[in-house]
Amino acid sequence: MKTTKQQGFTLIELVMVIVILGILAAVALPKFIDMGKDARIASVNAARGALSATAAMAHAKYLVSNPAPATIVAEGITITFSTAFASGYPKADVNLAAAAGLNATDYTLTATGTSLTISPVSAPTAATCSLVYTEPTAVATPPTITVTTTGC
Repeated sequence: MKTTKQQGFTLIELVMVIVILGILAAVALPKFIDMGKDARIASVNAARGALSATAAMAHAKYLVSNPAPATIVAEGITITFSTAFASGYPKADVNLAAAAGLNATDYTLTATGTSLTISPVSAPTAATCSLVYTEPTAVATPPTITVTTTGC
């Protein structure tokens, strides 16, 4: 009786491995495609947190300073306070975004009047994947930060 030793994989075994890998790839691929949207939403929310924290720190500095300053310097960047009302919150300009660590490389920054719009550069539509910082409308009110992520 002679026994033969198997020298490799059969064609059927190789085809089965390829089919299993194909099924796994088909299941995993949609997850990886959707991660871009999740990343843009996270980026907008992170920008909101950074902007909110910077505005709060600038407001705190404004409140403890006597006399109230027109500008402060944070991280080497001059933050100008809103002059429409003596609210002590920063003006909606690109310097506020820069002080928050948001730069033009990663975000589209648009300052118009009393609002600052920030959108990730990778956003398909900036209007539906952005945040808008609006200066206070009265002395005792904080700025509003509106986040839109429907089109991220």
